[in-house]
Amino acid sequence: MKTGLTAASIFSGMGGFCEGVHLAGWSVLSAVEKDPFACVNYRLNFPSIGLFEGDIADFLPASRKTKADQLDTLVGADSVDLLFGGPPCQGYSQIGPRDVGDPRNEMYLHALRLAEVLRPRYILLENVPNMLMMRRGLFRDRIIAALKRAGYDNYVIRTLDASKFGVPQARKRVFIAAAKSKEVSVPLEHAFDLTCASLTEKLVSVDQAIDDLPKEIVESGEVIPYPSSARPSSFQREMRLGCTGKLYTRSLKRAMYRNSGDSVTNLHNHHTKDIQERRLRLIKLLKPGKKADSLPKDVWDNARPEKWRRFNGAVPAHTLMAQMHRDLSEWVHPRWHRWITVREALRLQSFHDGFVLRSSEWQQLKQVGNAVPPLLARIPALALRLAEAMQEGEELPFQPKKGQGSLFAHRAHSGGR
Repeated sequence: MKTGLTAASIFSGMGGFCEGVHLAGWSVLSAVEKDPFACVNYRLNFPSIGLFEGDIADFLPASRKTKADQLDTLVGADSVDLLFGGPPCQGYSQIGPRDVGDPRNEMYLHALRLAEVLRPRYILLENVPNMLMMRRGLFRDRIIAALKRAGYDNYVIRTLDASKFGVPQARKRVFIAAAKSKEVSVPLEHAFDLTCASLTEKLVSVDQAIDDLPKEIVESGEVIPYPSSARPSSFQREMRLGCTGKLYTRSLKRAMYRNSGDSVTNLHNHHTKDIQERRLRLIKLLKPGKKADSLPKDVWDNARPEKWRRFNGAVPAHTLMAQMHRDLSEWVHPRWHRWITVREALRLQSFHDGFVLRSSEWQQLKQVGNAVPPLLARIPALALRLAEAMQEGEELPFQPKKGQGSLFAHRAHSGGR
C-alpha cells in the first residue's frame, strides 16, 4: 500500500477529526485553530503537528514571504494529499439561529482558498446534517458549485451516523469529499459506499463505553488512580490504557498519555459540574432513558422535555453537544445520580484515555461536545484511502466484506499520478 499520504487540518478544534484521519493512515502535517483554549489541548495531545493559532484568514495569506514561512514551518511541503476540516456549524445547526447571512456559513470558502495553495488531491469537509436542508439546500449547492469551479468535480455527499461505526453515540454528521476527476477517476461515491458497507459495526451502548469508570469523581484538575477492570468490553479495550484493541495498541495510547507529563498511570478529567440539591432531587426521579416528560407534573411542567434526560445504559448515547458547558441536565449518568464527567463524555465521543485535557472544565465540556468523534472521522478518511489505492492499483486499506466488491466494478488505470 502507498505510504506517506499527507494531510493538513483546518478548523481543528481539540483534534478529533485529526485523530480519525491519522487512524486511517494519513500523516497530519499541520493544523489551524482559532480558539486559544482548544489550542492548549491540541498542542498537548499532538505536540509533533505544526499548529497555527489564529484566524484561518491569516493562514497562508497573499504575502509571499509570510506564505513561504508558513508553508515551510507549518505545512512542511508546498502541497498535501488531503485538506480536511469541519467549518463552524452554528449558522447551520437546528439549535442555532439558522441565519442565512451568518458569516460562519461561508467559512468553507477558506478550504477552497487554501486548496489553490496546497493543491490537495482530496478535500474532505464535515458539518451538521441541517447544512444540507437549510434554505432548501442553498449552502449545499453553493459548496458543490465552489468545488466544481476549483476543478474538484469528482465529489460525494454522505450523512453518517457515528453509532454505526463503533462510536457509542447516535450522532449524525455530513461529510463532503471531492477530488479532480482528471487526477482521481475512481468515483468517490463508490469508495464511500463500499467503505461504509464494509466497516459498519454492532452498536456500542453507554454501559459498554463507560461502566468500567468509577462512581467517585474528583475536582477539576485532579486525578484519580486508574481503575482496574476484570472484563472490559471490546470498546473499553480500545479506550483503556492497559489494553490493546483492534485499532489502538497499548503502546500507542500510552505514548499519547505521556504527553500529559504524568509519570504514574492515573485517570484524568473524571470530574463534572457541581449539582444543586434541587436538581439532585429531580434527577433521582429520572429512570434510565427517560426525559422530563416522565416526571410528575408537580415536579416539572413539561415545557421542555429534553431539559432533563438520563442516558439509557443499554443503547448508544444521544448526541453530545457543546452546550454541555452551560448545562448538563440533558446528560445524566445512566446509574449514578450525577452528570457525566468530562472523561465519560470523551469516551462517548470515542477518545481513548490517553487524551488528557488541561483547560478549564467549562472549556473541556465545550470542546468535547464540539469534537468530531475519531472513530467516525476514520470512516471518510478510509474511503479516500480506498479511492487512492484503487486509483494507483495498490493494496486496499481494508478488506471489503464479502459481496460488497461489486460496488467497485470500476478500476482505474494504475500510475494515475
